[in-house]
Amino acid sequence: MNPEEIDTEWVERFPGLSRLEPATKKLLLQRSTVVSMPETTVIFGPGKSPENMLFLLSGTVRVQQVSETGHEIVLYRINAGESCVLTTACLLAYDDYSAEGIAESAVKAAAVPRQVFDDLVAQSPSFRNFVFAAFSKRITDLFLMIDEVAFQRMDVRLAHKLIELSKGGDQISTTHQKLSVELGTAREVISRQLQEFQRRAWVEQSRGTVRILDRVQLEKLAARD
Repeated sequence: MNPEEIDTEWVERFPGLSRLEPATKKLLLQRSTVVSMPETTVIFGPGKSPENMLFLLSGTVRVQQVSETGHEIVLYRINAGESCVLTTACLLAYDDYSAEGIAESAVKAAAVPRQVFDDLVAQSPSFRNFVFAAFSKRITDLFLMIDEVAFQRMDVRLAHKLIELSKGGDQISTTHQKLSVELGTAREVISRQLQEFQRRAWVEQSRGTVRILDRVQLEKLAARD
């Protein structure tokens, strides 16, 4: 992590933090450091203990779980203006990470030392409310993901993921392996399903790319329960 000159306004980028009392804001600004990390940086990983609470200012971080056999699943992403629920949980429990966080792009974050985090959780009701509100929202998102993995059809989930990754365009830069990690399944399952979508003329595949040909049909499928 490369330290940078502190951005004196970073607290204002987080709605919950911007409502903190002035003394708490001042402490966060005085004790925090803005750090930058290039794309593909492994920010944290299993067995490591968090030293800082990170508030993401720019970029995206992918948090994923990797099994002993090498099977991967994306748990969630952290975007600018958000904090990491796993880091929060580890800080609160004085535990090590059980998953890894990887920078999907160049990222910049405000790092608040563990001691400052502990003191504010104990002494500032408004900071504590911010921490647990963010924690509760992400836990709800994780339960929804578990529900999808356990109970939702793979063709529906894949259609939804393709729509999401397309961001309104027609071309998606991805691979069968990356999609399998996103959806927590085997690459062969993704390959078979994409072949079926291609047979229906909904998508067209080439090396490292999936092109959407019939967004309407994909959206119809994605909308199914």
